[in-house]
Amino acid sequence: MQSELAALKYLPGSDMSPEQAQRDRRRAELKQRLAVLTSTEMALIVSPGQNEIEQMRKLGLDIEPHRRRMNDSEPGLDERFKDTVDPLRLVFVCAMWLTGFDAPSCSTVYLDKPMRNHTLMQTIARANRVCAHKVGGVEKKNGEVVDYYGVFRRLKKALKDYGQGGENADDAPIKDKAALFRLLDEAIEQGRAFCASKSIHLDQALESSDVFQKIGLFESWANTLLAKDAYRKTFSVYENTITGLYEASKPEILGQPAVRAVAVFQYLRGVVDSLIQQQDIESTIRKIGELLDESLIVNDADYAKVRESSASFKIRQQNRYWDLSTIDFDQLQKEFKQAAYKNIEIADLRAFLEKKLNDMLSQNRTRRDFAERLQEIIDTYNAGCSSADADFAELVKFAQTLKEEEERHVRKGLTEDELEIYDLLCKDAMTQKEEKQVRLAAKALLKRLTETSPKVLVQDWFKDSQTRWAVRDEVGKILDSHLPDASYDKDLFIKKRDSVFELTLDLAINHRKWAA
Repeated sequence: MQSELAALKYLPGSDMSPEQAQRDRRRAELKQRLAVLTSTEMALIVSPGQNEIEQMRKLGLDIEPHRRRMNDSEPGLDERFKDTVDPLRLVFVCAMWLTGFDAPSCSTVYLDKPMRNHTLMQTIARANRVCAHKVGGVEKKNGEVVDYYGVFRRLKKALKDYGQGGENADDAPIKDKAALFRLLDEAIEQGRAFCASKSIHLDQALESSDVFQKIGLFESWANTLLAKDAYRKTFSVYENTITGLYEASKPEILGQPAVRAVAVFQYLRGVVDSLIQQQDIESTIRKIGELLDESLIVNDADYAKVRESSASFKIRQQNRYWDLSTIDFDQLQKEFKQAAYKNIEIADLRAFLEKKLNDMLSQNRTRRDFAERLQEIIDTYNAGCSSADADFAELVKFAQTLKEEEERHVRKGLTEDELEIYDLLCKDAMTQKEEKQVRLAAKALLKRLTETSPKVLVQDWFKDSQTRWAVRDEVGKILDSHLPDASYDKDLFIKKRDSVFELTLDLAINHRKWAA
């Protein structure tokens, strides 16, 4: 790692260049890793025994400081080891912690003593937990068991006796690294085959030395995957599988040709996700840069050359900045007719509309009809029932209606919160006078619930039935004094009162908006 830092230090480039910025980020990451290594604490964890102090002295060993640390550490060593930010990261264990101790973030177990039966099963279980804690941006999805003693050969018998495994070695929940390498190769081939079935020939990239500079090639492939949600989702399954097996195969896999194939899958996934998720792709760029290092670096002398060649690749941020209030819909249609990759343009606009609609639904749940309409457009697109031009035109038309909806509260002279209550109170075929009364009812009700004394929405009011009914009654009281009597009969009035009360209750329970 020190050699990596040295290589980075002497790479040429101006201070303000993208390459220099990437080298600076890499240098910071390496320094952080080095700091973790140098700050790591170790501990001995041994079951207590009779006369252990005297026995150890005869062997020329002093166990007393270790026993004091095991007994007197505050917090306990077990709690420290479970803490992902604590410097205690390496423990030497004899008997203790092998059974019954659960530390999900534990990644590697080294075995150098004979084990069998339930002890073997429970020891392996120490490393097989999944964990959301990320190391290098990767969640733990598997553990690693390094076997110095040949314990692995006893696993099948232990599985047969204590698990549900059979005699077949394929039943084992633990795999030899060689088997993982084979699984990774198979997953890559299956992913290639799927892509080839969609006329995406990844070998064009794998055989090229400047693969990641051919942006147009990856744009074309992304455009194909975005033709249907099923294509994109299936590709994501292959990429997830490949990446998971790759992470499980480290560190032995580093420097092998398979790593470059993993980088191609992840690069294409990054291009697609930058559109679908409207996300910041800086983390993806850094991750793939590290993958290129891992696929090509075999010794320190090659490092500078590798960094200089791999630092120039980019995932271009495809999705534009969208603002619904300023979109020129006619210009949007004209640009689409000239677009080289129309599925990408559709995916870009669709991703924006989905995100925008989700935000608008969080403001006003009465907008569910818009969600249903958008889903109809998406279903038609996935079914291939119409042309790309027709699908894009439908999205543009939907964007126009969404813009009108976003501005409706202004036209009504209401806030977004008042509009949501107003929509719940409305009924079919209102006169102009009735519509005005309903708007005033929405304003008065929100003001009473949030501003006027005595306070209605007291702390934790939703947890007690008595205070719940008090809030419901107050809602009814305000509506009774503002809604038009002639057109809101008893049944309709109760329905509207309960709808507003249920909204208030749900917002309060979930600690959202004005009812929080």
